[in-house]
Amino acid sequence: CKAFPGNPLNFRDDIDLVVFRENTEGLYSGVEFHPVPDEVVEVLGKHSPKMERFATVPRDELAISCRIFTRRGCERIVRAAFEYAKQHNYPTVTVVEKPNVIRETSGMMVRIAREIAKEYPGIELWETNIDAMCMWLVKNPQDYGVLVSSNMFGDILSDLAAQLVGGLGFASAGNIGEGYGVFEPTHGSAPKYAGQYKVNPTAAILAARLMLRWLGEEEKAERIERAVAEVIAEGKVRTYDMGGSASTLEMAEAIAEKAGRG
Repeated sequence: CKAFPGNPLNFRDDIDLVVFRENTEGLYSGVEFHPVPDEVVEVLGKHSPKMERFATVPRDELAISCRIFTRRGCERIVRAAFEYAKQHNYPTVTVVEKPNVIRETSGMMVRIAREIAKEYPGIELWETNIDAMCMWLVKNPQDYGVLVSSNMFGDILSDLAAQLVGGLGFASAGNIGEGYGVFEPTHGSAPKYAGQYKVNPTAAILAARLMLRWLGEEEKAERIERAVAEVIAEGKVRTYDMGGSASTLEMAEAIAEKAGRG
């Protein structure tokens, strides 16, 4: 999420945030129970005395969602964040969790982040709780660069970061595995706007920039970014979300023309 000067929707003009979100584990793992089977309550009760106060709740009035972390999953996302920070000269990586309350899962993520940080002496590790991070991003977003978090917290952070730079029309994302990557605008398909021809295409175009960067095509990625920056700075072509009347195609063509000039 990068703020392009000249965008009337920017919270500030000096924001450049990258959110690394683990998206295969955590609360979105899909391991949930409702109503909760007796054996699940019994097993949890044996391992945690805190489950005792829920033991008499009728099973159809009880719901459980499991927050599952693995060491491999934590290591993978944290290392990816540090590698990105190293490659693109970010001085800090901020791990955003809630280990003071969610001690086991968030605690695992933070401990692993500390271990991996030792391998990157030129990058400082910051640790911030998710609730405080939301406050600090609104107060001082320019102080942060690379953020890394678990699935749900990363989901929250990415939408917050997107709004700071103008909204979902300006935020792109990549779903990156060990050998494959899928890139998209963070707004997804936005079916309610289908056929209206007014949606800002910048996020989709910046997703192509992310893809090219991942493929090692840095010069082409930079060309796209410069083109977007120039069009926004000029302010001649703006879609409805920016207070203008340009169509999706008109905005895309303006950016393509700039990119074609190099």
